[in-house]
Amino acid sequence: MNSSVVISGVGLWTPTHSISNEELVSSYNAYAEQYNLQNKAAIEAGELDEKPSSSPAFIEKASGIKSRFVLSKEGILDINRMRPYIEARGDDEVSHQAEMSIAAAKKALASANKTAADIDMVIVSCAYTQRSYPAIAIEVQAALGIEGFGFDMLVACSAATFGLERAVDAVKSGTSKGVLVINPELTSPQVNFKDRDSHFIFGDVATATVIESSDTCTSDHAFDILSTKCVTSYSNNIRSNFGHITHATDEDPYSADKMFHQNGRKVFKEVCPMAAEHIETHLQDQGIAVSDLKRWWLHQANLNMNLLISRRLLGRDATLEEAPVVLDEYANTASAGSIIAFAKYHDDLDSGDIGVICSFGAGYSIGSLVLRKR
Repeated sequence: MNSSVVISGVGLWTPTHSISNEELVSSYNAYAEQYNLQNKAAIEAGELDEKPSSSPAFIEKASGIKSRFVLSKEGILDINRMRPYIEARGDDEVSHQAEMSIAAAKKALASANKTAADIDMVIVSCAYTQRSYPAIAIEVQAALGIEGFGFDMLVACSAATFGLERAVDAVKSGTSKGVLVINPELTSPQVNFKDRDSHFIFGDVATATVIESSDTCTSDHAFDILSTKCVTSYSNNIRSNFGHITHATDEDPYSADKMFHQNGRKVFKEVCPMAAEHIETHLQDQGIAVSDLKRWWLHQANLNMNLLISRRLLGRDATLEEAPVVLDEYANTASAGSIIAFAKYHDDLDSGDIGVICSFGAGYSIGSLVLRKR
């Protein structure tokens, strides 16, 4: 039998702290009331916009999100702070993102029956890294005792699928014998908790996968990677502008423009058909009918987006068995969402079952992998 490239292990690390919609709304509404009172004259003069109130029902209807995990809960619900407090660490200490990565990576290695000696490439691929250099991936590589090389990738919500494609290419070409692709999504510091339309969207988490040749695979729950496909198309509708240049432009690093912001209606209208067409074309290229898919591990950004994509492809709503949902508990975890869904909902598949991991987000960027259970 010819060798193939496989996902042989997956790891999911979840923070201990969780914030419910009710908690978040209570804090936001108290902040909005205080803001409106303090700026009453400017609001009445039309110089400032009034802060609208929110509700758990609004959040769930708009997104399907009910709660989210965060690395640090402290500070987020404080109406005089409205951002997490994360303690600074020294240069000689393990960074927060590396710590998250290591926890997920160890679970993925155990899942794949691998040790550090079986890995020679580490990709940390996520929406944000907490520093520019040294790469988080190289820090993780050193902490795990992996010989080889590592690098960071930033492709917003498609970072995981793009990282997986790089890993597949490396194993196919012989550049690597085993790759750890890690997605430490520490998104809460970039959330504008003072904005009703975005304060509920993101959560923190870390996922990891092991990619290797089927020749070296000893896992009994591995998946052949039949194909990968990635595409980007430039759009300004999802942005996060904070960076080291802010130090030179003298702009307010806490301004709404510097944190995550989007034109949600345009994103919904433009990305959904793009994602549906991407998946359909990818399957057609492999001679696979949409009806042949057993599982859809879709990007977990918005329940309404996923429902619309499944309707376009299936002509009906996908069942929870077909397209598992994790964003109700985890919220949007950027690139990690589809990998969380995969980690939690793959053991029940039978040999030969086919599924698709697909992400879509800022860029725009869309990435997909067609998998078959071994």
